[in-house]
Amino acid sequence: MFKKIFGLAIAATLFLSISTQSKTYANDIQGHLMVHELTYWANLDVIRPDAKGNYNPNRAVTRGEFASYITRALNLPVSTVHVFKDLKPGEDRTLEIQAAAGSNILSGYPDGTFRPNEKITRQHMAALLQRALNYSNVPLSGAPLTFKDNNKIDEQFKSAVATSVYYNIIRGSQTSKGIIFDPQGSSTIAHASAFLYRMNATIEQYAPGADEDNEGNQGETEVPPTAPPTNPSSYYIAKLSNGEITKNPTVYFNYEQAESALKGASAQLIFKGDKIVHMPSGIASAADTAANTVTIYADKEFKTQLTYAVEGSELKYYSNTEDYAIVQLADTKGYAKMNEVTLTPTSLIKGNNEYFVEGGFLTHRTYNHVTQKSYGVYVVGEAPAFMKPGTNYYSQDGVNFYSDVLLTKKVGTHYPYFQFTSLRQHSNYTAEELDTMIMTILAERQATGQVRYANATTESRLIGMGALLKQVEASHNVNALFILAASMHEGDYGISVNSLEKNNIFGIKVYDSDTTLGTAYPSRDESVMAFLNQYVNLNYAPQSGKFAKGVAPGNKTAGMNVHYASDPFWGSKIAGHMYRMDNRFGQKDYNQVKRAFVANNGDLVNARAEASATSTKLFTYQSKNVGETAVFGYPVAIVEEMTGDDGYVWYKLLSDEVPPSQYVWVRSDLVKVIPNN
Repeated sequence: MFKKIFGLAIAATLFLSISTQSKTYANDIQGHLMVHELTYWANLDVIRPDAKGNYNPNRAVTRGEFASYITRALNLPVSTVHVFKDLKPGEDRTLEIQAAAGSNILSGYPDGTFRPNEKITRQHMAALLQRALNYSNVPLSGAPLTFKDNNKIDEQFKSAVATSVYYNIIRGSQTSKGIIFDPQGSSTIAHASAFLYRMNATIEQYAPGADEDNEGNQGETEVPPTAPPTNPSSYYIAKLSNGEITKNPTVYFNYEQAESALKGASAQLIFKGDKIVHMPSGIASAADTAANTVTIYADKEFKTQLTYAVEGSELKYYSNTEDYAIVQLADTKGYAKMNEVTLTPTSLIKGNNEYFVEGGFLTHRTYNHVTQKSYGVYVVGEAPAFMKPGTNYYSQDGVNFYSDVLLTKKVGTHYPYFQFTSLRQHSNYTAEELDTMIMTILAERQATGQVRYANATTESRLIGMGALLKQVEASHNVNALFILAASMHEGDYGISVNSLEKNNIFGIKVYDSDTTLGTAYPSRDESVMAFLNQYVNLNYAPQSGKFAKGVAPGNKTAGMNVHYASDPFWGSKIAGHMYRMDNRFGQKDYNQVKRAFVANNGDLVNARAEASATSTKLFTYQSKNVGETAVFGYPVAIVEEMTGDDGYVWYKLLSDEVPPSQYVWVRSDLVKVIPNN
């Protein structure tokens, strides 16, 4: 009934506003913060002007005025059941107050008066609004009261205030002490117009039959009311049950208020607009941002960067506040800005990165949480003995493996060989053998029939690169198979646009935010030299480098992958290329070196010229976060071991430094040996 009456009134709004607005209240309402609500009710003759044509929006509203507003807004029937001794019989205001009383929306004082000229308090307004909703058959739901001045709300009005809060009709006020309701305070005519406007919207949405606009549709199935429009800057709490989210329509004005309400309700989630900003458990992921990446910081002030990952990347979730989430990328735990992450409760997870055994190989299926699609499957290396075929395993770092998606049930630790082998270890393949690898793989790519590989065997920039690979391996001390694997991965086997048009086979200066960028080189060989001189041997391998985390492909905790690529699996993909080539073309490089980590979480480790603490210090391994499970450090290769004059066992390591430096000695108690497969 209510919506039909109001539908006719709204239809008349345009005519009324054109004929009256500029004449009667242009100097009184126009430009006011609540001009929309005031104009709406003025056009419907609910709020009326004074003798001078002014609406006085900033004047405190009285009890009598607010009662009249409700009567006109709801078109309440005439009633003489209640008579108040301080009202003059027959006057319009008296009839309107009596109509509201007859509809059980208001009552007077025990002495028989109504006191129409007194300012109405906010808690009294809440009571009248609750009764108006009840009159319109709106369910009287209530929200937890989290105002800082809850104790000042009279007990008899708390239910009414809770209903107004639930339906977002009367909101609190922000103060230096937090959100308050101010129950004994008064409100202006403008505020009254806003409260009535929200009451109207609630009735139209939640009253039975509110979806019926004419007599012709009375026989149709009633459509359940939908949630109110979401304000992207407001907070809501929600219940999660059987994979379904039910959002409470109550609006909270800050995270603290919503968090407080969550504690007293059977809800688990907090939303800011449509974004989940609190959950009891689940996973986090890198959100779709302008930069296309999420950064992980060592501190909640976001000053010290640890690593970063491309959008859609999966993160282990610990907890969060309004400003940051505590997450883990690989084995690195840190802080991420809340606007850079997406939270997904456990029951709503649609996909994951998964590891499984296929043909004896450790196989990885990657998943993008932005597109919610798998984006590739590749072989990392030999599968560890603790993994069984037909079972999915989960890991953040590709080393610690779990049986559950939340990474709480660990089943084993496994270091893929090439992923954590020092790149200072030379390959055993000759230039001719490397060229054979290249041409065989290119021919297979071409045979797939994919358009981009149609001329791979004649156009790829990798053709004939074997001699160069062995030459730079000797002069720059970087593994030839690694350089080849990196070019295959970054340059799409030498046929990417950057490879063909710019001779850029490593994707140098191609960024997530703009993949069309990329440095152009006069030749393919100069691209190789730039990769080695400006990246590997300048910033990533030596301890003096800006991004020194170990000279191995690695992951987001150890090795080049920490800073080199936003793809958290860049290191394992490079290692996968190396393993697949080696496994197929001779197995000359697998398990050829004793691997280890220099593990110095918070300490400095000196690398010396000889096996003695008094020997010349060649360089120092800087302190490094070894990860949450303490299984990482700087990847190194052990060449020899001996007992020094000091009684300690010392390891001879391939030096991280650039040539001509080749070997260093480090005390064995500062080194953690990685078992080979």
